[in-house]
Amino acid sequence: MAGAAAEQRRLATVVESWLGRPVLIVGDAMLDEWRFADSDRLCREAPAPVLTLRRRISAAGGAANTAVNVAALGGKAVLVAPVGADVAGDELHDCLDRAGVWDRTVNQPGRPTPVKRRMLAGNQILLREDSGDPDDALDPEGVSRLLTALACATEELRAAAGGEAPTLVVCDYGLGALPAPVRAWLVEQRERYATVALDAHDLADWRGLAPTVVTPSFAEATRLLARAGGTTRPTGGTDLHLEHPDNDPADGPSEMTVGAAPGGVRADDAADRTTDRTGPVGEPIRGEGRVALTGDGLSVTGTGVTVNTRAGEGVDRAVLAESRLAELRAHTGADVVAVTLDTEGAVVGGADGAPRRSHSTPVPASHAVGAGDAYLAAMTLALAADAPLPTAAQLAQLAATITVSDTGTCVCRREDLLTALDQPTGSTERSALVGTDELDAIVAEYREAGRSVVFTNGCFDVLHRGHVRYLEQARALGDLLIVAVNSDGSVRRLKGPDRPVNPVEDRGALLAALACVDHVVVFEEDSPAALIEAVRPDVYVKGGDYPPELVPEGPLVRRLGGQVRTLGYVPDRSTSAIIERIRTHSQDPAPRASDHTPDESLRTRTQAS
Repeated sequence: MAGAAAEQRRLATVVESWLGRPVLIVGDAMLDEWRFADSDRLCREAPAPVLTLRRRISAAGGAANTAVNVAALGGKAVLVAPVGADVAGDELHDCLDRAGVWDRTVNQPGRPTPVKRRMLAGNQILLREDSGDPDDALDPEGVSRLLTALACATEELRAAAGGEAPTLVVCDYGLGALPAPVRAWLVEQRERYATVALDAHDLADWRGLAPTVVTPSFAEATRLLARAGGTTRPTGGTDLHLEHPDNDPADGPSEMTVGAAPGGVRADDAADRTTDRTGPVGEPIRGEGRVALTGDGLSVTGTGVTVNTRAGEGVDRAVLAESRLAELRAHTGADVVAVTLDTEGAVVGGADGAPRRSHSTPVPASHAVGAGDAYLAAMTLALAADAPLPTAAQLAQLAATITVSDTGTCVCRREDLLTALDQPTGSTERSALVGTDELDAIVAEYREAGRSVVFTNGCFDVLHRGHVRYLEQARALGDLLIVAVNSDGSVRRLKGPDRPVNPVEDRGALLAALACVDHVVVFEEDSPAALIEAVRPDVYVKGGDYPPELVPEGPLVRRLGGQVRTLGYVPDRSTSAIIERIRTHSQDPAPRASDHTPDESLRTRTQAS
């Protein structure tokens, strides 16, 4: 037990050491959109479910989510990427701002922001709609602006770090954000960056970058090996052996056959493989990231890759990856190769040639979206902080694993990582009841951690079941809930001289005692506009049976980048109804003689309310 505790403290020391480390992220930024719906019937026109949209969540995706993870883990993240001058681009800017990422994206009019829209019912993804085409290439002016942004962001980070060379993360997902001139610039400027991490669908596009670490999926790694063709393979009795077919089409999927190495490469194979097969570059093959064991149990298949395992019983993806780490390092020029295996974890290898295997917990696919971004961010920060490779691999896998507890785009926060290591987070516990002067600092802390804020307000005079259900529903819309409560004077102006029934001290204490409420703040004004300006909520919630468009605070919230939601009341559960029942009972004209005389102070208070 003592040894395990010491190991956790050692890992936590690395997490603390990367705090504030400057990281420049460049690549394909996109918007992840999640639409949660209910369905209880099929439509008449087709055997398809009828969906009723309940809530919608937008999150940074791709390179933007990697930047969000870097910031959430405690790094200083700057994102350079082309973003469309459209609604999706505006939402992406808001996501970056809320996460504390330095937004140095470049607007590209006429080129849409890539979006992945997922429709879910019962947390099951029913369909995904992708927009954004890699054929929408950057025009020469767009390329020039992107290169200028890269140069400026690099110097900006260097200056902020007191002259220290920043870390570079390249996220190339084949959506056109990194055309050849940008790739060439990054290769030429390699010496300006201390640590370079590369996550690319097509690793062949990045020859010459000499990255510190690459994080290919299994399919991306095998595709690169297939294209490499006639490289000398290791010999030995049980080493795995890849054969690249000579008829591999120049513009189609690669295919490999894997079997037990027969003691080396045959001479006729070597002769046949003298031709340089560079293969296709640029746009990755759709679906190549999905690799699964086929029903016959004999082969592992995925679009663009077929791996036949009949030659050796028990051969799996981890074994294959471990056997080819040296070749992957040679083909990518990377010091470290981390082959990610989805729910099976990862295989990591460095210059010492010793493979490191990490494991993950299988989860639904809807829980794992963006887990690779968390893995990449933690691996990069750890290596940039000069952590040993085994430590970096441990922290990267832990960061990816603890993010997959729920549906949505994965973000790992520094506090979550330290908590998983049983270490104090370093943040002081704050009282649920806070003052308006404390609110700015509290919200800034949450923003830095990448947490989404839900805000609501009201009198909450007589707390009842309807309030509790409403607040629980509001809390479910984000990471934390801030409730603003009208002061006694404000309630009197809004409700009349006989209200409130309970003073603000009691109302605030009861709200703060609810598990779904994170912070309670009292405001004197009749409108919460000033607090909304200060909090800039991601979601603003009001109760009522009217559409969000009619909420008076709606225009202000939307101008600040937030969403407006209305939640219906529980029928027959309202403060006014409860007070009316009390009044009716206290004014019963024919009390029984056996009834006790009501306490005078209580009767006066009831009549006054």
